[in-house]
Amino acid sequence: MSVKLSPSTLLSLSPPLLHAHHSPPLISMSILRRLAPNHLTTHLRHHHRRRLATVAAAVRQDTTIWTQAPLSEIEPAAESLFHVSIDVSDYPDLAASHTRAGQYLQLRVPDVEKPSFLAIASPPSYAAEKGAFEFLVKSVAGSTAELLCGLKKGDVVELSQATGRGFEIDQIEPAEKYPTVLIFATGSGISPIRSLIESGFSADKRSDVRLYYGARNIKRMAYQDRFKDWDNSGVKIVPVLSQPDGRWTGETGYVQAAFAKAKQIYSPTGTGAVLCGQKQMTEEITSILVADGVSSEKILKNF
Repeated sequence: MSVKLSPSTLLSLSPPLLHAHHSPPLISMSILRRLAPNHLTTHLRHHHRRRLATVAAAVRQDTTIWTQAPLSEIEPAAESLFHVSIDVSDYPDLAASHTRAGQYLQLRVPDVEKPSFLAIASPPSYAAEKGAFEFLVKSVAGSTAELLCGLKKGDVVELSQATGRGFEIDQIEPAEKYPTVLIFATGSGISPIRSLIESGFSADKRSDVRLYYGARNIKRMAYQDRFKDWDNSGVKIVPVLSQPDGRWTGETGYVQAAFAKAKQIYSPTGTGAVLCGQKQMTEEITSILVADGVSSEKILKNF
């Protein structure tokens, strides 16, 4: 049933200009009687949902526990990427909240309410041993991350506790049952992968562990100084550059194309995977793996 309203009625429905702390006038009963019941019910239902959503958002914001902590180190890690270390030695509860590689936390810089969500790059044991969280932060113009990268040692930021399920590495254990683990990362997505590799997942007890790490060029590839240690731990590094210079002799293009070319999945049921990075990459790699018989339950992501 449609409802036709006269011009005068439409005019009466238009609220006057609102001023601070001024509520719009109530719709008169004569107008309400002319509205179809279903239309009115839907309108009230949507209004109720918006009120609930607003209240829920406020509750979520209020329950976040923020801890002030100083920057202990900040320096370039690669082009547009920064290594950031934050001292949490005085906050054991905050340090203990990081229990699994792949978790993240919220960070706020001074005078900015909007937080940045950052994956923790250091392994879970690092905070207890060294009293710090480490991050790999991409400086994006106009973002909280850009402001963070502009701070200096000693500046104070606010941190939430670590959250998220992280990489559920127990899904691809024991190592003898899952001898092949394929790891994929692009750009700053290498951050939680570092946490995984350095926290240990029995890579040295598996026969085939590969890390396909994609970046635009070699200058944008972080953690190159750690590659040797990762290799010694049992992780074979396969760097992939999408826009290399003429001297590059390694893999080129995108991570998913480099993997599709090599592939070499000898036992799909004994294969696990860990993904972090661009959405297109994670979706395409997942499709390739599943098509080759790898269980989707064995493809781990930190989101």
